Amino acid sequence: MMVKRYLPIFLLLFISAGISACGGSKLKVEPIAKTESPAELIQKLEMDVTSARQDQVNVLSPAWFEKSETSLRAAKAEMKKGGELSDILEYIAEGRAQLLTARDKSQLSRSVLPDVIQNRKLARDAGAPSLGEDYTKVEAQFIGLTRAIEKDNITYAKKGREKVSDEYRRLEIRAIKVRTIGEVRGLLQRAKREKTFKIAPKTYQEAQRQLTAADEFITKNPYAKDEMRRKAQAALFSAKRHLEIARQAGELEEMQPEPLALLIEKDLHSIASKLPAPDMRDRDFDTQVENIVGSVAALQYERSAMLEKVSDQQKLTDQLQARLAELEGKSKAEQTAKERLLAEKQFNELFEKVRTYFEPREAEVYKREGQLVIRLKAMEFPVGQSIILPKNYSLLSKVQRAVRTFDDVDLIIEGHTDSTGSEEVNDLLSEQRADAVRQYLVANETLAFDKIIAVGYGSHRPLASNKTEKGRAINRRIDLIITPHYKPAAGSN
Repeated sequence: MMVKRYLPIFLLLFISAGISACGGSKLKVEPIAKTESPAELIQKLEMDVTSARQDQVNVLSPAWFEKSETSLRAAKAEMKKGGELSDILEYIAEGRAQLLTARDKSQLSRSVLPDVIQNRKLARDAGAPSLGEDYTKVEAQFIGLTRAIEKDNITYAKKGREKVSDEYRRLEIRAIKVRTIGEVRGLLQRAKREKTFKIAPKTYQEAQRQLTAADEFITKNPYAKDEMRRKAQAALFSAKRHLEIARQAGELEEMQPEPLALLIEKDLHSIASKLPAPDMRDRDFDTQVENIVGSVAALQYERSAMLEKVSDQQKLTDQLQARLAELEGKSKAEQTAKERLLAEKQFNELFEKVRTYFEPREAEVYKREGQLVIRLKAMEFPVGQSIILPKNYSLLSKVQRAVRTFDDVDLIIEGHTDSTGSEEVNDLLSEQRADAVRQYLVANETLAFDKIIAVGYGSHRPLASNKTEKGRAINRRIDLIITPHYKPAAGSN
């Protein structure tokens, strides 16, 4: 009865094993003791798979990575329907082994294809996925090389790597010109139509100069990568700056001196009032600016001192806990069991606390097998971009507060898009948006960089139908998965 019930899955795994055997790789599966917690093992495997995707293992060893994801899904499905423990552990063990093999093969791909991988990254960073079919063709060639490496056909991969590397390089240059220089040209054409060059001629001329310099440099120096990107970004910045200066100059043109001075004073006072800074509207504007800058510097110093104090307090707490455990004379098993119960109780209390941080329209907060998930519904990005807008700062401040509520955590940031546009563009965009949130949290000292994983899933994990605008809006999201860590008391053996 059991064989008949799981026959389709057994056949799938048998076929997969046959394919891998043809590739010359034999899977070594380490059995798992039945005393292990399947829920914790599944959670660990899922995090390992997510981490591997972030490390590009899904493209550097596509077949083995897909097998590990298949085993993970099978383990979760068995767990959900209350299947046999032995079956669940077998799927987990196979997933582990498959992911380990994928990691090994990905390292081999990195050693055989270093230039290809580097040029692929540069092309993607430049926006090459937006080139559509031309990018898709080169990507297929790249996957062909990594699949060959999975099958130990190193000769084939070496033979084709130079061509694919050059193709990515050409895509990068095209993407830079189409996406960045093309946008600059479009903005300056708009400036001509709207005659903003008459209102702000200096910034217009500067933007034109930087556009010409960037275009000529990219054409003459196709391998000066860093300088090429710097010039392109500088030209784009200048073009956007010109339009903004022209807009503001137009608004200010008709103003009398006193209303203009009052407007500047209002903006400076609005900033100063949010800081522990005195009201200096009876001083000149330069002094008011210095007042703001000095107040910000003072706050930064105080924050640094506060974090140092918290760190010292934590060290003292750990020492006291160690001493208490020693005095109580408890065994490691007894101490661990007590701490697990306390940790579970504390997690539930902190979960309820974090839920109060967010309004329903901002985020959905829920528990998932010892993890806390924050689904940011109000997080918005400009169309096709990964820039974090100031209107998101308040929401991200609440995220920082939620993360800091726990003592020791790992954080996964998942980026998701709707299905509009190509799969390649959505995958990259979701990855860039997740990474933008990671960079924001690191810059604000929420967590260390190595404690955060940022991964993009594109449109592969929708929550609603992409056929309606409402459904697409739901699918465009950032999910944060907080995993608190059980930490034994210092001094336990």
